[in-house]
Amino acid sequence: FNLLGIADAAYLTIAHYSQSVVLACPTTTFINCAKVTSSSYSEIHGVPVSIFGLLFFIVMFNLQLPIFWTKRFAWIKWYRLAFAGLGMISVFWFVYVELYKLNAICLYCTGVHILTFFILVLTLIGTEILQVVGKTKS
Repeated sequence: FNLLGIADAAYLTIAHYSQSVVLACPTTTFINCAKVTSSSYSEIHGVPVSIFGLLFFIVMFNLQLPIFWTKRFAWIKWYRLAFAGLGMISVFWFVYVELYKLNAICLYCTGVHILTFFILVLTLIGTEILQVVGKTKS
């Protein structure tokens, strides 16, 4: 999921900075990628939010590496859980903005939102499984 998120967020970032890249997104009354990605909500202090998404997926990719799920790196689970939770909080905000402020959704952004949700769920499941396995080994 992280690699898909990296690809999606990278595409949104490239499209933001390039006039030659047009988002391949159907435009209807409600689906309008250009409206979402060019709105005032698409940047934070001049930085495209897609860059924050890209950083999120890169960091999560690294935190999800198998070596960091070992007992030796047990403390990383809190960073992994916190970062996944922060990603989901961001998703709630952006979905709110799309639905209630812009009255439009971007399919690429929706892909990022869905991937973030799956990353959170899998992180929670993986953390719980490790705790159960750790208790049975004790």
